[in-house]
Amino acid sequence: MKRLYKLLLPLSIATVTSYAANTTVKHTVKSGESLYTIAKKNHTTIDALCKINGIKKDEILKVGRAIKVPTASSNTKAANRTAKHTVKSGESLYTIAKKNHTTIDALCKINGIKKDEILKLGRVIKVPTASSNTKAKRKTAQKSNQKKKHLAQKSRTNKKYVIRKGDTLSTLAKKHHTTVAALRKANRLKKGQILRLGQVLTIPGKTAAYKKKIKIAKHKPKAQEKKLAKTLTRLKSKRLASTRVKKPKKYTLNDIVFGKSSKHKEKLPAKSRKIISLAKKKLGKRYVWGAVGQKNTFDCSGLTSYVCKANGINIPRRAIEQSKYGKPVKRNELQPGDLVFFDTSKKRKGYVNHVGIYIGNNKFIHASSAKKKVVITSLKKPFYSQRFKGARRVASL
Repeated sequence: MKRLYKLLLPLSIATVTSYAANTTVKHTVKSGESLYTIAKKNHTTIDALCKINGIKKDEILKVGRAIKVPTASSNTKAANRTAKHTVKSGESLYTIAKKNHTTIDALCKINGIKKDEILKLGRVIKVPTASSNTKAKRKTAQKSNQKKKHLAQKSRTNKKYVIRKGDTLSTLAKKHHTTVAALRKANRLKKGQILRLGQVLTIPGKTAAYKKKIKIAKHKPKAQEKKLAKTLTRLKSKRLASTRVKKPKKYTLNDIVFGKSSKHKEKLPAKSRKIISLAKKKLGKRYVWGAVGQKNTFDCSGLTSYVCKANGINIPRRAIEQSKYGKPVKRNELQPGDLVFFDTSKKRKGYVNHVGIYIGNNKFIHASSAKKKVVITSLKKPFYSQRFKGARRVASL
């Protein structure tokens, strides 16, 4: 018996190792590939790739490197319990969880996503099937029942009225504290339809539109008050105009000979000029998340890293890492070629997730996910000026 056990042990170890070998496949890293693109192609997760290969999530993969990738057979159990979902415009973890009757925690666990992570358009994520979400179904049923009760209560407030001589929709609306539009809706009346004597109309309760009208009427200033306010503003503006003294503009000899722009051009390094000219050549090129120039496609940090690399400046790949690289620059000291950073998240979570290249005159060039191409945008736009997170100078490195 002891001999039998001794023979069986190495055999069992051999079968386990062979099974583990069959569940992974070797993959050679190609140009433009990242952990995300490899995971997406092979229907696996970034966490799974990192575990098998001992790689960090933010590690940049070198071209030609051979890595292990789990095969589809090792993910059949998860596939049976989950369904694939492609992220659409305006979707978040909350909306996807609500649609599929699941929770944000469940989505994060399956896909290895952080709760505050912003989902990119076109990204394919796993979603638990409806069979595992009975509690969520009950909650939605309760909400729909509550809505039905609310509608029933509203219908109780409706009154019936028999039309008399001289009645019109406007007079009835005033009498019963409602609007003409609400009366038409409740009775399915068309515009210009004549009311008949003895016709029975349903009159709705006080509508939200009517309540708004009352509030506006209460706060409407009188005609005399309006005139006084106008005259006061005119007087103030005249006084301010008289007190303002225009300061004479100061010009240097350099400005007179070469013009204002020459002074700026002299200080501008050759590298920053090259960065801007190369970035402008990519105007109109398609935005693709995770792209770093392959097939002339870019995402925001992909464009900046591509342009800088072409000019001998090696900067990190991601926008958040780029915001910590180079010399920090104040907004009023921006020079063409500087990298500008923003927080474009809906809830403004306070971290950098977008980057562009400043080109002068309060304008910057960037790969926009909203416009789906490389564009030039003004820094004065409220969306970007309010979400500006800082700038860095990399051309001098």
